[in-house]
Amino acid sequence: MKDSEKTNKPVEAGHPFDGPNFRRNDMRVVINGFGRIGRTILRQLLTDPAHQDIDVALINDIAPLETCAYLFKYDSTFGPLPFDVTIEGNSLRINNRLIPFSDKAELSGADLPASDVFLECTGKVHSREVAERGSSSGARAVLISGPSEFADRAIVLGANEETLGDARIISNSSCTTNAIAPLLKLIDTQFGIEAAHVSTIHCYTSSQPMVDAPRGDLARSRAGAESMVPTTTSAAKELTKLLPQIGAKTSVAAVRVPSLSVSAIDATLQLSSALPDALDAAILQTIDQSAVIGCTNDPCVSRDMRERPESLILALPETQTIGDRQLRLFGWYDNEWGFSARMIDMARLLAKRHAP
Repeated sequence: MKDSEKTNKPVEAGHPFDGPNFRRNDMRVVINGFGRIGRTILRQLLTDPAHQDIDVALINDIAPLETCAYLFKYDSTFGPLPFDVTIEGNSLRINNRLIPFSDKAELSGADLPASDVFLECTGKVHSREVAERGSSSGARAVLISGPSEFADRAIVLGANEETLGDARIISNSSCTTNAIAPLLKLIDTQFGIEAAHVSTIHCYTSSQPMVDAPRGDLARSRAGAESMVPTTTSAAKELTKLLPQIGAKTSVAAVRVPSLSVSAIDATLQLSSALPDALDAAILQTIDQSAVIGCTNDPCVSRDMRERPESLILALPETQTIGDRQLRLFGWYDNEWGFSARMIDMARLLAKRHAP
């Protein structure tokens, strides 16, 4: 069996690219925060022809423009950008795109151009006022790149997008929640879930120190690139928020591991109905209903999954059963690339909702 052919499918195909000048009806976004997710979003917008209709009206980050340009051009995870990156005044020029840049620590509506979607990627939304700053500039919607108690709603594509309604400030939840929630929803719909436990094996992040240093979580105060670190994950709370009935029956734990990118989930599910004899075929049929879940039948390792755009890639050789109602599933997710792909998909959905 070959790998799933599934790739990142935008919610709406958008307009074809017609040269270096964007038409007035192209989608416009602002990227606030040019860290791991902000840079990965822009990299996908520049390298995937399907996204050439998206105009980046502004990037804002408190780091110097020279530093941002360097970190965008040379990336330790994804490699050098295959385009020239230069600075022109207060803008980045990347190939034929000139993207304005600002370094405001505190944004106001006066600092921002109008946009369809304001991509809030700072990871520092500590108040409702901060969450609303994109809306104050006239953005039709604000999309936060992580869990946020100040969002109108948390949405995970493939899990609960039908609840979006007219909410204007949306949390895209977490990378791990994007991996778990669509899978559990599909399995619950197909077989019924009585109880579940999910462990995420997650690569280290900037929240961990390179050498031992004080952190609120004592285990996370240890050197992230040296040890496997048992810890908590926001996905437990997020799952209950997104899918209350499933979340109430699911526990989630995490182990941070010394790996630069790509994480995994290991899920053990107690099901309500008996599993079919042709289990792989049933699983493939189930996940085929999802635009965000892929699969592989090859004996892959995490490095093989770098830059995969799916929210989760099930590793079919790792599937196990005990009796006819207990199922173990294992899957990979690129916690930066896949999550950023969902940010773009969600931005398209929000822009389409408000399109004239």
